[in-house]
Amino acid sequence: MLRRLVSILSLVCAVLLSAAHAQEVAWSVDMNATVQNREGGDEQCPDQTFLFTRLTPQVGLSLDGGTHKVMGGVSWYQPMTNDCKGYKVIPVVYYKYEKGPWTASLGMLPRTMKVPTLLWSDSLNFVTPTVRGVDVEYKTQRGASRFMLDWRQMQSDTRREAFNVLYNAHYNIAGPLGIDAWVAYNHLAKTKTNKEGQYVNDDVTLLPMLTLDLTRYTPAMKALTVNAGAAVQLQRARDEHRWHTPCRLMVSANAQWRWLEINEDFSMGKDAFPLYDRYSSELNLGDPYYRHKLYSRTDVNAHFVRNDYVDLFAGLTFHATDKITGFWQTVSCRFYFDHNMWKRHHNK
Repeated sequence: MLRRLVSILSLVCAVLLSAAHAQEVAWSVDMNATVQNREGGDEQCPDQTFLFTRLTPQVGLSLDGGTHKVMGGVSWYQPMTNDCKGYKVIPVVYYKYEKGPWTASLGMLPRTMKVPTLLWSDSLNFVTPTVRGVDVEYKTQRGASRFMLDWRQMQSDTRREAFNVLYNAHYNIAGPLGIDAWVAYNHLAKTKTNKEGQYVNDDVTLLPMLTLDLTRYTPAMKALTVNAGAAVQLQRARDEHRWHTPCRLMVSANAQWRWLEINEDFSMGKDAFPLYDRYSSELNLGDPYYRHKLYSRTDVNAHFVRNDYVDLFAGLTFHATDKITGFWQTVSCRFYFDHNMWKRHHNK
Protein backbone atom coordinates (compact mmCIF):
# COMPACT_ATOMS: atom_id res chain seq x y z
CA MET A 1 0.00 0.00 0.00
CA LEU A 2 2.86 2.39 0.92
CA ARG A 3 4.68 1.65 -2.33
CA ARG A 4 1.53 2.37 -4.32
CA LEU A 5 0.97 5.66 -2.49
CA VAL A 6 4.56 6.75 -3.14
CA SER A 7 4.16 5.92 -6.85
CA ILE A 8 0.99 7.98 -7.10
CA LEU A 9 2.56 10.95 -5.30
CA SER A 10 5.63 10.75 -7.55
CA LEU A 11 3.44 10.80 -10.65
CA VAL A 12 1.48 13.80 -9.36
CA CYS A 13 4.69 15.70 -8.56
CA ALA A 14 6.06 14.97 -12.05
CA VAL A 15 2.93 16.35 -13.66
CA LEU A 16 2.98 19.46 -11.48
CA LEU A 17 6.66 20.18 -12.21
CA SER A 18 6.20 19.74 -15.97
CA ALA A 19 3.34 22.25 -15.97
CA ALA A 20 4.61 24.69 -13.38
CA HIS A 21 4.49 27.56 -15.87
CA ALA A 22 0.70 27.48 -16.09
CA GLN A 23 -0.61 26.44 -12.70
CA GLU A 24 -2.95 28.12 -10.23
CA VAL A 25 -4.81 27.15 -7.11
CA ALA A 26 -8.40 26.06 -7.80
CA TRP A 27 -11.03 26.01 -5.08
CA SER A 28 -14.77 25.97 -4.52
CA VAL A 29 -17.28 26.08 -1.67
CA ASP A 30 -20.68 24.41 -2.08
CA MET A 31 -23.16 24.68 0.80
CA ASN A 32 -26.76 23.49 0.96
CA ALA A 33 -29.37 23.63 3.73
CA THR A 34 -32.63 21.76 3.16
CA VAL A 35 -35.81 21.20 5.14
CA GLN A 36 -38.32 18.87 3.49
CA ASN A 37 -41.41 17.52 5.25
CA ARG A 38 -43.20 14.63 3.52
CA GLU A 39 -46.81 13.73 4.26
CA GLY A 40 -49.05 11.09 2.71
CA GLY A 41 -48.07 8.01 0.75
CA ASP A 42 -47.69 4.39 1.74
CA GLU A 43 -45.04 2.08 3.18
CA GLN A 44 -42.83 2.63 0.12
CA CYS A 45 -43.24 6.45 0.24
CA PRO A 46 -43.54 7.00 4.01
CA ASP A 47 -44.10 10.19 5.97
CA GLN A 48 -40.69 11.55 6.94
CA THR A 49 -38.70 14.74 7.33
CA PHE A 50 -35.30 15.57 5.84
CA LEU A 51 -33.56 18.28 7.85
CA PHE A 52 -29.88 18.67 6.99
CA THR A 53 -26.98 20.80 5.87
CA ARG A 54 -24.27 19.78 3.44
CA LEU A 55 -20.91 21.52 3.09
CA THR A 56 -18.50 20.59 0.28
CA PRO A 57 -15.24 22.56 0.27
CA GLN A 58 -12.68 21.66 -2.41
CA VAL A 59 -9.14 22.78 -3.18
CA GLY A 60 -6.69 21.67 -5.84
CA LEU A 61 -4.45 22.62 -8.71
CA SER A 62 -5.48 23.92 -12.15
CA LEU A 63 -3.00 23.52 -15.03
CA ASP A 64 -2.80 24.84 -18.60
CA GLY A 65 -5.52 27.43 -18.16
CA GLY A 66 -7.97 25.01 -16.53
CA THR A 67 -7.51 22.11 -18.96
CA HIS A 68 -6.32 19.83 -16.14
CA LYS A 69 -7.52 19.94 -12.55
CA VAL A 70 -6.80 17.78 -9.52
CA MET A 71 -9.29 18.49 -6.74
CA GLY A 72 -9.73 17.20 -3.21
CA GLY A 73 -12.15 17.88 -0.38
CA VAL A 74 -15.03 16.41 1.59
CA SER A 75 -18.81 16.37 1.50
CA TRP A 76 -20.08 16.79 5.06
CA TYR A 77 -23.73 15.77 5.52
CA GLN A 78 -25.08 16.90 8.91
CA PRO A 79 -28.66 16.41 10.17
CA MET A 80 -29.96 19.52 11.98
CA THR A 81 -30.11 18.22 15.53
CA ASN A 82 -28.77 19.36 18.91
CA ASP A 83 -25.75 17.10 18.55
CA CYS A 84 -23.51 15.74 15.78
CA LYS A 85 -25.15 12.33 15.52
CA GLY A 86 -26.09 11.00 12.12
CA TYR A 87 -23.42 12.94 10.22
CA LYS A 88 -21.65 11.55 7.18
CA VAL A 89 -18.31 12.75 5.79
CA ILE A 90 -17.53 11.53 2.27
CA PRO A 91 -14.21 12.22 0.51
CA VAL A 92 -14.25 14.15 -2.77
CA VAL A 93 -11.09 13.44 -4.82
CA TYR A 94 -10.96 13.55 -8.61
CA TYR A 95 -9.17 14.55 -11.80
CA LYS A 96 -11.00 16.75 -14.32
CA TYR A 97 -10.20 17.48 -17.97
CA GLU A 98 -11.83 20.38 -19.86
CA LYS A 99 -10.91 21.30 -23.41
CA GLY A 100 -13.04 22.19 -26.42
CA PRO A 101 -16.26 20.19 -26.45
CA TRP A 102 -14.95 17.62 -23.94
CA THR A 103 -15.30 17.47 -20.15
CA ALA A 104 -14.20 14.33 -18.31
CA SER A 105 -13.85 13.54 -14.60
CA LEU A 106 -12.54 10.46 -12.81
CA GLY A 107 -12.61 9.62 -9.10
CA MET A 108 -14.92 10.51 -6.20
CA LEU A 109 -16.65 13.51 -7.77
CA PRO A 110 -19.68 15.70 -6.95
CA ARG A 111 -22.97 14.61 -8.47
CA THR A 112 -24.14 17.38 -10.82
CA MET A 113 -26.26 15.53 -13.40
CA LYS A 114 -30.01 16.08 -13.03
CA VAL A 115 -31.98 13.03 -14.10
CA PRO A 116 -35.73 12.15 -14.23
CA THR A 117 -37.07 10.83 -10.93
CA LEU A 118 -37.92 7.62 -12.74
CA LEU A 119 -34.15 7.02 -12.83
CA TRP A 120 -32.97 8.60 -9.57
CA SER A 121 -35.19 9.52 -6.61
CA ASP A 122 -35.00 12.72 -4.55
CA SER A 123 -34.09 10.78 -1.40
CA LEU A 124 -31.03 9.15 -2.97
CA ASN A 125 -29.94 12.52 -4.27
CA PHE A 126 -30.04 13.88 -0.71
CA VAL A 127 -27.94 11.14 0.90
CA THR A 128 -25.65 10.23 -2.03
CA PRO A 129 -23.95 13.44 -3.23
CA THR A 130 -21.01 11.83 -5.05
CA VAL A 131 -20.38 9.76 -8.16
CA ARG A 132 -17.81 7.04 -7.59
CA GLY A 133 -16.39 6.49 -11.04
CA VAL A 134 -16.42 8.34 -14.36
CA ASP A 135 -18.37 11.28 -15.85
CA VAL A 136 -17.74 12.27 -19.51
CA GLU A 137 -19.59 14.98 -21.48
CA TYR A 138 -19.36 16.12 -25.11
CA LYS A 139 -21.09 19.35 -26.21
CA THR A 140 -21.72 20.88 -29.63
CA GLN A 141 -23.97 23.67 -30.91
CA ARG A 142 -26.62 21.11 -31.92
CA GLY A 143 -26.65 19.07 -28.75
CA ALA A 144 -24.74 17.18 -26.09
CA SER A 145 -24.13 13.67 -24.82
CA ARG A 146 -23.04 12.46 -21.41
CA PHE A 147 -21.86 9.14 -19.97
CA MET A 148 -21.61 8.34 -16.27
CA LEU A 149 -20.45 5.24 -14.40
CA ASP A 150 -21.25 5.19 -10.67
CA TRP A 151 -19.87 2.23 -8.70
CA ARG A 152 -22.37 2.33 -5.85
CA GLN A 153 -21.19 -0.62 -3.75
CA MET A 154 -17.95 -2.61 -3.66
CA GLN A 155 -18.31 -6.32 -3.06
CA SER A 156 -17.54 -7.58 0.45
CA ASP A 157 -18.66 -10.33 2.81
CA THR A 158 -21.71 -8.27 3.77
CA ARG A 159 -22.24 -5.92 0.78
CA ARG A 160 -23.46 -6.87 -2.65
CA GLU A 161 -21.64 -5.41 -5.63
CA ALA A 162 -23.72 -2.73 -7.36
CA PHE A 163 -23.11 -0.17 -10.09
CA ASN A 164 -25.11 2.22 -12.24
CA VAL A 165 -24.38 3.22 -15.87
CA LEU A 166 -26.19 6.24 -17.29
CA TYR A 167 -26.11 7.73 -20.79
CA ASN A 168 -27.99 10.83 -21.96
CA ALA A 169 -28.00 12.52 -25.36
CA HIS A 170 -29.83 15.62 -26.57
CA TYR A 171 -30.05 16.78 -30.18
CA ASN A 172 -31.72 19.92 -31.54
CA ILE A 173 -33.69 18.80 -34.61
CA ALA A 174 -34.98 22.16 -35.87
CA GLY A 175 -36.29 25.33 -34.23
CA PRO A 176 -37.82 24.49 -30.83
CA LEU A 177 -37.98 20.73 -31.55
CA GLY A 178 -35.40 18.33 -30.17
CA ILE A 179 -34.95 14.80 -28.89
CA ASP A 180 -33.66 13.42 -25.58
CA ALA A 181 -32.52 9.85 -25.06
CA TRP A 182 -31.84 8.33 -21.63
CA VAL A 183 -30.36 4.87 -21.13
CA ALA A 184 -29.74 3.57 -17.60
CA TYR A 185 -28.43 0.22 -16.41
CA ASN A 186 -28.42 -0.81 -12.74
CA HIS A 187 -26.61 -4.00 -11.80
CA LEU A 188 -26.85 -5.84 -8.48
CA ALA A 189 -24.51 -8.79 -8.00
CA LYS A 190 -23.70 -11.01 -5.00
CA THR A 191 -21.60 -10.75 -1.86
CA LYS A 192 -18.22 -12.51 -1.73
CA THR A 193 -19.73 -15.32 0.31
CA ASN A 194 -22.55 -15.87 -2.25
CA LYS A 195 -25.18 -16.42 0.39
CA GLU A 196 -28.00 -18.80 -0.42
CA GLY A 197 -30.89 -17.06 -2.14
CA GLN A 198 -28.75 -14.36 -3.74
CA TYR A 199 -28.90 -13.91 -7.50
CA VAL A 200 -27.53 -11.42 -9.99
CA ASN A 201 -30.15 -8.82 -10.99
CA ASP A 202 -30.46 -6.30 -13.82
CA ASP A 203 -32.51 -3.13 -14.29
CA VAL A 204 -32.45 -1.39 -17.70
CA THR A 205 -34.37 1.80 -18.58
CA LEU A 206 -34.79 3.18 -22.10
CA LEU A 207 -36.38 6.64 -22.18
CA PRO A 208 -36.58 8.45 -25.57
CA MET A 209 -38.43 11.79 -25.49
CA LEU A 210 -39.36 14.52 -27.94
CA THR A 211 -38.63 17.97 -26.51
CA LEU A 212 -40.28 21.30 -27.29
CA ASP A 213 -38.52 24.45 -26.06
CA LEU A 214 -40.84 27.44 -26.48
CA THR A 215 -38.78 29.87 -24.42
CA ARG A 216 -37.64 31.92 -27.41
CA TYR A 217 -41.29 32.51 -28.42
CA THR A 218 -42.37 33.69 -24.96
CA PRO A 219 -40.09 36.61 -23.98
CA ALA A 220 -41.97 37.19 -20.74
CA MET A 221 -40.99 33.68 -19.56
CA LYS A 222 -37.57 32.57 -18.37
CA ALA A 223 -38.37 29.05 -19.55
CA LEU A 224 -41.22 27.12 -21.15
CA THR A 225 -40.61 23.51 -22.21
CA VAL A 226 -42.67 20.37 -22.83
CA ASN A 227 -41.29 16.81 -23.19
CA ALA A 228 -43.09 13.58 -24.08
CA GLY A 229 -41.95 10.01 -24.61
CA ALA A 230 -42.08 6.42 -23.36
CA ALA A 231 -40.10 4.61 -20.68
CA VAL A 232 -39.32 0.96 -21.42
CA GLN A 233 -38.12 -1.10 -18.46
CA LEU A 234 -36.20 -4.37 -18.76
CA GLN A 235 -35.74 -6.07 -15.40
CA ARG A 236 -34.88 -9.55 -14.26
CA ALA A 237 -33.93 -11.58 -11.23
CA ARG A 238 -31.84 -14.28 -12.85
CA ASP A 239 -33.37 -17.03 -10.73
CA GLU A 240 -36.69 -16.40 -12.54
CA HIS A 241 -35.16 -16.98 -16.02
CA ARG A 242 -37.34 -14.28 -17.58
CA TRP A 243 -37.47 -10.51 -18.20
CA HIS A 244 -40.12 -8.11 -16.89
CA THR A 245 -40.87 -5.49 -19.56
CA PRO A 246 -43.23 -2.77 -18.25
CA CYS A 247 -43.74 0.40 -20.36
CA ARG A 248 -44.99 3.85 -19.36
CA LEU A 249 -46.02 7.08 -21.06
CA MET A 250 -43.93 10.02 -19.80
CA VAL A 251 -44.90 13.70 -20.14
CA SER A 252 -43.19 16.63 -18.41
CA ALA A 253 -43.45 20.43 -18.54
CA ASN A 254 -41.53 23.31 -17.01
CA ALA A 255 -42.51 26.98 -16.80
CA GLN A 256 -40.52 29.80 -15.18
CA TRP A 257 -41.74 33.37 -14.78
CA ARG A 258 -39.70 35.82 -12.75
CA TRP A 259 -39.32 34.16 -9.33
CA LEU A 260 -42.00 31.47 -9.84
CA GLU A 261 -41.31 28.00 -11.26
CA ILE A 262 -43.79 25.17 -11.95
CA ASN A 263 -42.88 21.61 -12.95
CA GLU A 264 -45.34 18.91 -13.94
CA ASP A 265 -44.46 15.24 -14.48
CA PHE A 266 -47.21 12.85 -15.60
CA SER A 267 -46.79 9.12 -16.10
CA MET A 268 -49.10 6.17 -16.82
CA GLY A 269 -48.57 2.50 -17.54
CA LYS A 270 -47.46 -0.69 -15.81
CA ASP A 271 -45.49 -0.95 -12.55
CA ALA A 272 -42.06 0.49 -13.46
CA PHE A 273 -40.27 -1.51 -10.73
CA PRO A 274 -41.72 -5.04 -10.57
CA LEU A 275 -38.75 -6.27 -8.47
CA TYR A 276 -38.93 -3.44 -5.91
CA ASP A 277 -40.55 -5.62 -3.22
CA ARG A 278 -37.52 -7.94 -3.35
CA TYR A 279 -34.59 -5.54 -3.76
CA SER A 280 -35.89 -2.01 -3.04
CA SER A 281 -33.44 0.81 -3.85
CA GLU A 282 -30.46 -1.56 -4.05
CA LEU A 283 -31.65 -2.32 -7.59
CA ASN A 284 -34.31 0.28 -8.48
CA LEU A 285 -33.00 3.82 -7.94
CA GLY A 286 -36.15 5.64 -9.14
CA ASP A 287 -39.05 7.05 -7.14
CA PRO A 288 -41.47 4.29 -5.95
CA TYR A 289 -44.44 6.46 -7.01
CA TYR A 290 -43.78 5.15 -10.52
CA ARG A 291 -45.06 1.75 -9.39
CA HIS A 292 -48.64 3.04 -9.72
CA LYS A 293 -50.69 2.91 -12.91
CA LEU A 294 -51.22 6.70 -12.91
CA TYR A 295 -48.86 9.21 -11.34
CA SER A 296 -48.73 13.00 -11.37
CA ARG A 297 -46.09 15.10 -9.62
CA THR A 298 -46.53 18.89 -9.48
CA ASP A 299 -43.79 21.15 -8.06
CA VAL A 300 -44.46 24.82 -7.34
CA ASN A 301 -41.30 26.69 -6.30
CA ALA A 302 -40.83 30.34 -5.30
CA HIS A 303 -37.22 31.49 -5.71
CA PHE A 304 -36.80 34.37 -3.25
CA VAL A 305 -33.12 34.84 -4.10
CA ARG A 306 -31.60 33.44 -7.27
CA ASN A 307 -28.35 34.66 -8.78
CA ASP A 308 -24.97 33.25 -9.84
CA TYR A 309 -24.08 31.97 -6.38
CA VAL A 310 -27.27 31.75 -4.25
CA ASP A 311 -30.58 29.96 -4.82
CA LEU A 312 -33.04 30.29 -1.93
CA PHE A 313 -36.49 28.84 -2.57
CA ALA A 314 -39.59 27.43 -0.92
CA GLY A 315 -41.61 24.77 -2.68
CA LEU A 316 -44.77 22.66 -2.53
CA THR A 317 -44.86 19.23 -4.18
CA PHE A 318 -48.12 17.39 -4.84
CA HIS A 319 -48.10 13.65 -5.65
CA ALA A 320 -51.25 11.96 -6.93
CA THR A 321 -51.65 8.36 -8.08
CA ASP A 322 -54.66 6.16 -8.73
CA LYS A 323 -54.38 4.93 -5.11
CA ILE A 324 -52.56 7.44 -2.88
CA THR A 325 -51.63 11.11 -2.58
CA GLY A 326 -48.60 12.83 -1.10
CA PHE A 327 -47.76 16.39 -0.08
CA TRP A 328 -44.21 17.68 0.45
CA GLN A 329 -43.08 21.08 1.71
CA THR A 330 -39.51 22.24 1.06
CA VAL A 331 -37.29 25.16 2.01
CA SER A 332 -33.80 25.02 0.56
CA CYS A 333 -30.83 27.31 0.12
CA ARG A 334 -27.75 26.55 -1.96
CA PHE A 335 -24.61 28.72 -1.99
CA TYR A 336 -21.80 28.08 -4.48
CA PHE A 337 -18.62 30.07 -5.10
CA ASP A 338 -15.30 29.18 -6.75
CA HIS A 339 -12.01 30.72 -7.86
CA ASN A 340 -13.30 31.63 -11.35
CA MET A 341 -16.27 33.50 -9.87
CA TRP A 342 -13.89 35.28 -7.49
CA LYS A 343 -11.74 36.47 -10.43
CA ARG A 344 -14.78 37.69 -12.38
CA HIS A 345 -16.06 39.53 -9.30
CA HIS A 346 -12.77 41.38 -8.76
CA ASN A 347 -12.23 42.14 -12.45
CA LYS A 348 -15.49 44.07 -12.82
